[in-house]
Amino acid sequence: MKFFSLLAGAAALATSAVAQYTNSTPTGDIDHVTIFTPPRNYTVPRTLYARSVLLNQNCEEDNVILATWENYLYNNNSNPYFPIYQSYDGGHTWSERSRVYDQVNGWGLRYQPFLYELSEPIGNFTAGTILLAGSSIPDDLSETQLELYASTDKGYTWKFVSHVAHGGEALPNNGLTPVWEPFLMTYNNTLIYYYSDQRDPRYGQKMVHQVSSDLHTWGPVVDDIVYGTYDWRPGMPIVSELPLGQYIMTYEFYGAEEADFAVYYRISTDPTNFNASIGRPLIATDGTVPYGSPYNVWAPVGGDLGTIVVSCGNLGEVFLNHNLGAPGAWTKINTLEPASYTRSLLVLPGQEDILIVGGGVLGGEHNAVTASSVNIKPKAPAFAKCNAKK
Repeated sequence: MKFFSLLAGAAALATSAVAQYTNSTPTGDIDHVTIFTPPRNYTVPRTLYARSVLLNQNCEEDNVILATWENYLYNNNSNPYFPIYQSYDGGHTWSERSRVYDQVNGWGLRYQPFLYELSEPIGNFTAGTILLAGSSIPDDLSETQLELYASTDKGYTWKFVSHVAHGGEALPNNGLTPVWEPFLMTYNNTLIYYYSDQRDPRYGQKMVHQVSSDLHTWGPVVDDIVYGTYDWRPGMPIVSELPLGQYIMTYEFYGAEEADFAVYYRISTDPTNFNASIGRPLIATDGTVPYGSPYNVWAPVGGDLGTIVVSCGNLGEVFLNHNLGAPGAWTKINTLEPASYTRSLLVLPGQEDILIVGGGVLGGEHNAVTASSVNIKPKAPAFAKCNAKK
């Protein structure tokens, strides 16, 4: 109930901002620049699932951005790695910084990487440590192992830290038992490791998390989003902190009445207890229902409550909400970056521009990793039509 009382008190703050976002012309300083074009002998889909991080959590001032993605090497290479690319100019140009190889399983690092910089020390890891989550999977896809790697030198070298969760065959079929799609966030001097989980025989898939205070040992599996119908599949958790002590989790939801894999979201005052919150579909004011592989960030522009920005897997547009996720307050704006599976969002220095990084589409024969930016600061409304009598 606290969420709705906050929304009621803040509703007027978002009204004018919603009206100002009816324009469809994308604005951004970065226009579909290429981060990485795979060689022709790469295996289809070549690249997917791009993620990025701005190194700004330990008082850095050089504005370095790192990016990574699923990397489908030639001839179904049995030892895939996660590439780490760098940008020193806000995403305009990119070069390779390092490669993260599987150091413990002999399987390769294959699916769904995620980059995160610690803003506070956890265990023996200092603020500024860069973490990499991802799934180590053998060539025959028979097992899934969610891992944690760390870099203490800004991403130039990497070391294995811990196993987090082990699952079965890496196919998204109900009845199989893989673990997928990790996301990291610090909370109360711990690291939360969110992921999608098919191991519970009561559900086709649910979303869960585990918590660590030292990055080596992990607490029990805790349900984040569970639906009672077996075939329903919530997945791809992404969490952002909002003002007023709130958190938002976006996810795709197979089982939604609005569309298969419709983008849903939940708001909670506790990022370890989203299961107690109400799931809501993201529906834009023009009726658009985005679906597939969502990502979200919060930026402190666009009004006293800032702006929630959400990307999806089927559209190039992003969706904005200036009212802490209030239903009926989602607008969409065009971007310069096409749809991907799945795009990441990053708030750039200055906090008015969002960097969108994509790695291409499922089955894409011409995929590459690209980036664009979009300005989300509300523009001043146009002058009203002059009705003066002459």
